[in-house]
Amino acid sequence: MTKPIVGVTSCVKVLDGQNYHHVGEKYHRSIAECTSALPLAIPSMMDAMDCEALLDRVDGLLFTGSPSNVYPPRYGIGESIEAEPYDQVRDAMTLPLLKQAIERGIPTLAICRGFQELNVVCSGTLHARVHEIEGRMDHRRPEDPDLEVQYGPKHTVSLTQDGLLASILPGKNQINVNSLHWQAVDRLGSGLQVEAMADDGTVEAISLPGSKGFLLGIQWHPEYRAKDNAVSSAIFAAFDKAVQANYQASR
Repeated sequence: MTKPIVGVTSCVKVLDGQNYHHVGEKYHRSIAECTSALPLAIPSMMDAMDCEALLDRVDGLLFTGSPSNVYPPRYGIGESIEAEPYDQVRDAMTLPLLKQAIERGIPTLAICRGFQELNVVCSGTLHARVHEIEGRMDHRRPEDPDLEVQYGPKHTVSLTQDGLLASILPGKNQINVNSLHWQAVDRLGSGLQVEAMADDGTVEAISLPGSKGFLLGIQWHPEYRAKDNAVSSAIFAAFDKAVQANYQASR
């Protein structure tokens, strides 16, 4: 028996003068443990890859988080030290891939950097350092070597009633989330809807009403130990349902 395939985006690191494409295990594990699909790493090689052919072969896409930030000129702002580090090779791959996925209705879950990529693809802009904005909380990763602390609950977010995320989490008005990011939404992208917001006004989840397929962007990290968290498991279950439907439709 075959299974659906979810493509998982990769970052690029240079080691000994060579590019290495990498992605944290937690993203692959969340797909393997919380969905019926198989995870498949997608290298960031736009110059050598046919994205249309790639999208013909995957049933869903997971756009991952990253230590790097989207290059500011991609959303109309000059580069700066405050917005570093960058991964322009990833940008060159993920931004066009995400745009094509939306156009084709490929089920897509976009996490952290992927969430920011979604806002940029829809012509939105980003804050480089949201924690330096007056009135905002510190959304950065806790300075603690223990991963359970780093990815532990940090603040609450309020769900948009009648939104996609609220439908995935029925009966919930607020949820507790982790927080490990510097960048955040500044101007919301065209057509996007806020699905969740922190008490300080930081956008935490977005969707695109009327999109051809499942499309959800999340600023926090539901992929970390997803099977052990009821909220995260529900998010991946909803994504899986869309992936399964797309897989069956293509058979």
